[in-house]
Amino acid sequence: MAAPSGAASCEDFAEFQELLRVMRTIDDRIVHELNTTIPTASFVGKIDAGQTCKELYQSLMDAHTSRERIIKNCIAQTSSVVKTLREEREKAQDDLALLKQLRKEQTKLKLMQSELNVEEVVN
Repeated sequence: MAAPSGAASCEDFAEFQELLRVMRTIDDRIVHELNTTIPTASFVGKIDAGQTCKELYQSLMDAHTSRERIIKNCIAQTSSVVKTLREEREKAQDDLALLKQLRKEQTKLKLMQSELNVEEVVN
């Protein structure tokens, strides 16, 4: 059960959250995965439970690493945008549209940073 590894869109927070939700499916279904990974008594000789568990574990670790990388990448991108907007705001104090955009990006940055905490709990 591989997670999607496509490039994350950091522009739209809703899309970012949806990508993470899809990528967390393996964690959400861990009980099912364990139940289907560990063989019943009748299949013990036919399936290598140790190898299957190792593969499941590796799949989980890959998913965790991928999600963390995506979250940190989006945080870095959004931080850069916030920094640029702050610099522009210092030059144009009266620009309300710029202030609104800055606040929007700051809020998005805080939400993305909170996703790191969510990821820690999920892991």
